[in-house]
Amino acid sequence: MTHGKFGNPEQDKGLHTTQDARFYAISTKIKDFSNKDKTLVLQYRVKHEQQIDCGGGYAKLLPAGTDLKNFNGDAEYNIMFGPDICGSSTRRVHVILTNKGKNHLVNKNIPCETDELSHLYTLILRPDNTYEVLIDNVQKASGKIDEDWDILPPKKIKDPKVSKPTDWVDEKEIADPEDKKPEGWDDIPKEIVDPEAKKPEDWDDDLDGEWEAPKTPNPEYKGEWKPKMIPNPAYKGEWVHPEIDNPDYKYDPTLYSFDSNGVLGIEIWQVKAGSIFGDFLVTDSVDEAKTAAEDVMKRIGEEKAQKEEDDKKKAEEAKIAEEARKAEEAAKKAENPDATPDADHDHAGHSHDHEDL
Repeated sequence: MTHGKFGNPEQDKGLHTTQDARFYAISTKIKDFSNKDKTLVLQYRVKHEQQIDCGGGYAKLLPAGTDLKNFNGDAEYNIMFGPDICGSSTRRVHVILTNKGKNHLVNKNIPCETDELSHLYTLILRPDNTYEVLIDNVQKASGKIDEDWDILPPKKIKDPKVSKPTDWVDEKEIADPEDKKPEGWDDIPKEIVDPEAKKPEDWDDDLDGEWEAPKTPNPEYKGEWKPKMIPNPAYKGEWVHPEIDNPDYKYDPTLYSFDSNGVLGIEIWQVKAGSIFGDFLVTDSVDEAKTAAEDVMKRIGEEKAQKEEDDKKKAEEAKIAEEARKAEEAAKKAENPDATPDADHDHAGHSHDHEDL
């Protein structure tokens, strides 16, 4: 447990990943409940002080009965929620809902935070099958579960009894039938003898054979002739396959709910460790989550101020060190103006300055 480089030493303490290139898994029992006909809120804080390059920062809500001693990535969960970062291609908030044994990722790309400060992630599922995702108490995504997850079959499908007519014309343009190839077009060679080429003075026809001037691209050559294209008068537009109601579609008003929510866990992989998790909250009260979020955001503001002050101090120290280095070099040069700069000393000075930054 640690609060990291910045933040409140007591209130900001959290679970800390400490070893690079490994899986982390930890879980705990919570009071088991069903969120049927209730709002469900999952909220927590995570900080990536290590400038994370590839790793997860998400939490899981699981059913009661999950094997805590052998908890790992194979454990079936209800919800997986939180940031996932890997290079520049993956920087998103995962919201995965499990339905009938299958995991479904939200269709929207919800960007996550990637700096070294704490951030608060909040997921709200409501009994009307709607959801919200908040970061730092600010809404980043919302909508309907049945629309933003591919849990249910599509409402509409292409009519299997209808196919594209064989005489359908979907070519927008055709070759102009009145366009004719100009006379002599094919008589123009692709290459010609280089007019600037001259037979070398030391060329011997007996020894070297008959000299032939090299070829060069013909500036008059226009390439293969093609007739110009014109709008197709028979064009009917892009054919659209008609749709019908999907007989397999049936609305499920309980997509938001899970019969058992009895375990909270973290199961992640990190290439570079150093993340801190804390302020976990699972509740059916949006107001309670909001009140808690306001407290966390106040502390995050203080943490940010501490980091900004530390960054400013380091920048000032680096500036002083650089000015001292330049002054030292100037003094040495004044003592011995004919001496060449000490390459090794200059390199060491730059290395020291890089470490300070």
